Amino acid sequence: MGKKKKLRVAIQGIAASFHEVAALTYFEDAIETVECLTFHKLCETLLHDEADFAVMAIENSIAGSILPNYFLLQEYHFSIVGEVYLPIHMNLLALPGVKLENIKTIESHPMAIRQCSDFLNRLTGVEIRESDDTAYSAKRIQELKLKNTAAIASELAAKRFGLQILEKRIETNKKNFTRFLILSKAKQQKKGSDINKASLCFEVANEVGSLADALMTLKDNSINVSKIQSIPIIGKPSQYSIHIDVEWKRKRNYDNAIRLVLRQVRNLNVLGEYKKAKIEYR
Repeated sequence: MGKKKKLRVAIQGIAASFHEVAALTYFEDAIETVECLTFHKLCETLLHDEADFAVMAIENSIAGSILPNYFLLQEYHFSIVGEVYLPIHMNLLALPGVKLENIKTIESHPMAIRQCSDFLNRLTGVEIRESDDTAYSAKRIQELKLKNTAAIASELAAKRFGLQILEKRIETNKKNFTRFLILSKAKQQKKGSDINKASLCFEVANEVGSLADALMTLKDNSINVSKIQSIPIIGKPSQYSIHIDVEWKRKRNYDNAIRLVLRQVRNLNVLGEYKKAKIEYR
């Protein structure tokens, strides 16, 4: 028997990034991560079959929704087949022997910087610089031996690149987590009794109560709306695409609600039906 082929999973960032941790958390089997420095590259990688799945961050409990990724979901029409909530602990990393007073520049991904705003605002004389990835920032410090630069990244990145942790858990709120979506190019939907969540998008008329009517239909069918996000429709001023996440206890309630909502909205698209993930703080 031949060795089982590893799943290829596209991640935003490089090894030791939070995306890699999320991928390893979600997939039980051994995987091969495909590194992509941008979310656009991640989508292109999945589109051209250079990966079997992709892991995409969609929101953070401190920094909020990652709006550009909602546009990418609309553009590429991938299926959402799962999700994972990952506790995020940010650390300030530097070369061994470097002290905090030696640091003149701190760099990291923009979302990581936003999650640590309280800590960063207390510093003086330090330039904050955005980069493509948390782990890449750590790797750059190690490769270039940057003694006056620190990175905001994971503890795994510190171990991977031989850096010391100057300050631990500098995120603004200690119950910090990021929600990641698991994307597939295939359109097949999972089936089974454990499927209890869906991501939908649709448009409504720019009229009084049009959105409220659709939401009331969901309520009347015991469907919980756990997330709602409006996205501007490019080229159509004052018109928006509505993205919602819904949860249910009885699948027949969800199926009935979808049939009714179809009559109330335009361009309803089921982005994915999957199992709701747990949030476990550590």
